[in-house]
Amino acid sequence: MHDRSCPCPALILVCKRPALGHGKQRLAARLGAVATLEMAERLLDCALEDLAQWPGARVIAPDAATHCSWARELLPDCLCLLQSAGNLGERLNALDRQLRAAGERTLIFIGSDAPALTEDDYRRVRSALGEVDSVLLAARDGGVVLMASNRPWPDLAELPWSTPQLGESLATACRQAGHSLQVCGESFDVDEPADLAWIRRALADDPRPARQRLLATLASLGEVCA
Repeated sequence: MHDRSCPCPALILVCKRPALGHGKQRLAARLGAVATLEMAERLLDCALEDLAQWPGARVIAPDAATHCSWARELLPDCLCLLQSAGNLGERLNALDRQLRAAGERTLIFIGSDAPALTEDDYRRVRSALGEVDSVLLAARDGGVVLMASNRPWPDLAELPWSTPQLGESLATACRQAGHSLQVCGESFDVDEPADLAWIRRALADDPRPARQRLLATLASLGEVCA
């Protein structure tokens, strides 16, 4: 995905194992549990597609200890680290500490619901990390779809996760901790039924196989996703 001659950050996928009734409940209210599970599986495939092509260290961080064997089967050569207890901020801080203690210096965190991330996004983030401490890729709903840093993250526990204020609050926390920061673009994540239309627009000409499977799943669901 990137020029191997350049130092490459570690890419960490923070995810849940797709299961009926587990996650994406705002989608389930519109699509139903079975269709939402299928969508969650295809969205995860897109993130795994990015992880599989990453030339640096690769980490899958599932949310339950029983899911580490599942994660290792997805990409056997990836490191699996279990998420800790607590809210998302606490879990990210714990993963960040663990990886830095193991010798990783630059970390990029992604989730499993941002299928429009592209090689250009990753290149832009990596370039920015050569100039500033921390880099965010904004989500159109006010959150973030990617967060990367050369330095340990500040305390993230009290940030307003899953709200439109998250992106601004995260940027403020970084600056208050003395980080130089760049927000280098905007994408979207998939939380609401209205986000499905963004998938169609963003991925219509995307040749990557997992993205095409996601589009095919949307098409198979027909009018319920219209």
